[in-house]
Amino acid sequence: MGETQVNLRPAGRRITPQRAHFRRLAESAEMGAVTRAQLTILVQSLPCVGLINGTESHLLLALVNTAQADTFDKSGRPIIFKSNKQLAFEIGRSVGRVSRMLSRLFDAGLITMQDSGNYKRYPIRNCEGEITDGCGIDLRILIVRFAELDEMVRRARAEKKAADAALRRYRGALRNARQALAIATEQTERVARLIEGRIDRVSDRVGIAGKATSSVLRRATALLEWFVERLMRLPRRSAEGHKTRNMTCSKVENGMHKQTTTPYSLADSNDERRSADAEQHKSVKAGYASKWAFEESLGRRRSEINRPQRLPHAKVALQDVVRALPALKAYGFAPANWGDLARAAPLMCRFTGISEDARRRAVEQMGEQQAAVAVAVTLEKYDRQDVKSPGGYLRALTDRAAAGELHLARSVFGLAARNSMEIKH
Repeated sequence: MGETQVNLRPAGRRITPQRAHFRRLAESAEMGAVTRAQLTILVQSLPCVGLINGTESHLLLALVNTAQADTFDKSGRPIIFKSNKQLAFEIGRSVGRVSRMLSRLFDAGLITMQDSGNYKRYPIRNCEGEITDGCGIDLRILIVRFAELDEMVRRARAEKKAADAALRRYRGALRNARQALAIATEQTERVARLIEGRIDRVSDRVGIAGKATSSVLRRATALLEWFVERLMRLPRRSAEGHKTRNMTCSKVENGMHKQTTTPYSLADSNDERRSADAEQHKSVKAGYASKWAFEESLGRRRSEINRPQRLPHAKVALQDVVRALPALKAYGFAPANWGDLARAAPLMCRFTGISEDARRRAVEQMGEQQAAVAVAVTLEKYDRQDVKSPGGYLRALTDRAAAGELHLARSVFGLAARNSMEIKH
């Protein structure tokens, strides 16, 4: 005869710190503050929050309707004494399913259990027949958490309403952008093809519009509306006009697909590296009235490059960066501090097609703050159609930073001077 194996599984209901907390919280319920009708409406709305599913809501609604209305008064105590078998019959589920759902409702803090020694549910009555206590399913925790749960439902409905509005606006903006592209006869074929590629890129990043977050849809809508303005050849919006249209979120929900390669060929990228000096040299002429110009040409002689005396790095304020780069606001970015700009850099890279590897190399070489400024400068030049391969241009800036010849402050102030000259003219 072998030894008898002892079942080590504990008998009875599982007790956790969270369940013990809910039990103590239920004792502090202020009876009479919430009616049964209010709880009925609340329980039916809880699935939209994601706290419970529809079947669990059905079971909880059956529990609330089982309690008498006067048990929610000041002298009442809403405790349900029905067995799992009876509850299973009423909601059309198995007894085991009801037992598991009650455990989930207990874990979610929507019910508590007042257990007897043998786990039977029964009331305790006084000499007059009134129920003074009992062992069963206690609903007082719903009274305690009513304000919290009701606020969760209100917030979920408001978010759903905002998401639906953002979805409708995005679909309308996408339709208007494609129609504007079809009738844009004043634009050259190259510009129209470039804007068409940007529209397709935004649509690809959003993906299935019904599954995208509202922040992504709002940002995409702002971009599409801006593309329509470019197609219609409307004048560039002033910085003052953008103050009333802050389309950014403090926490951007990144539901877009990551792009690890640039949309241009390697030949274009190499051409962009070689043309970085020439393009910035022309920008110096545009911003000559400013004290600070663009970076000096890369085509200096080797003796000048190896010269030991180098100009110190000038510091630039964040407001100078935002003022010098209007493309930031045009694309929906309004950084309030350097951290916001650094967090927005990956999304700017996705808009311009800069690979993650190019951005990572820039961060390693320049630091996160300077790399974010470099990406923002690249975004501005890409918006002005000054560069064809943003990834190649950023890599060229990274190479210059490695050589100790990159002065982003000069680029920022040079672009600011260029913007001021364009406004005057």
